[in-house]
Amino acid sequence: MLEASTDILRGPCFVLGDDVNTDLNCSGKYLPGKDEAYIAAQAFEAISPGFAQRFQPGGIIVAGKHFGINSSREQAAHILRRMGVAAIVAPSFGRQFFRNAINNGLSVLEWNTAGVTASDTLLIDLHANSLQVVGSPTVHALSVMPPAIRAILREGGLIPFLRKYPDWEVPA
Repeated sequence: MLEASTDILRGPCFVLGDDVNTDLNCSGKYLPGKDEAYIAAQAFEAISPGFAQRFQPGGIIVAGKHFGINSSREQAAHILRRMGVAAIVAPSFGRQFFRNAINNGLSVLEWNTAGVTASDTLLIDLHANSLQVVGSPTVHALSVMPPAIRAILREGGLIPFLRKYPDWEVPA
């Protein structure tokens, strides 16, 4: 669930492992021909049966290293947005997926996810560059997210950002 500010994300964790490639959430066997709702209902089925049915909009995917490797398929980010994913937190990402996610308004944050469980809830402050497992007193520092990236995320992706700010003028 997004709180009042789009810089604050709070949601339950949905845990996946290492090396989750884009074909696992958006399989090429469904493209073309199937609509996004159908594809989203199959997301991650090969590695976590029933994942799409358990997932709650506003949830945060917590994964291991190399999330989104394998492909530059932009539909992988579309499907996650369709599912209502608020953010993905992982130690590392496939670079093309990372950029596609931002372009589609999906927050992707690099952080060591060891010890986070499916029973946890995360509180992420994009403005303060911090993350906290709700109920834990420890607030973890995240890498600084450039203001331009935060602005793109606040607008829901690159295209909505450019429609609102055609001169790339990032608001203060």
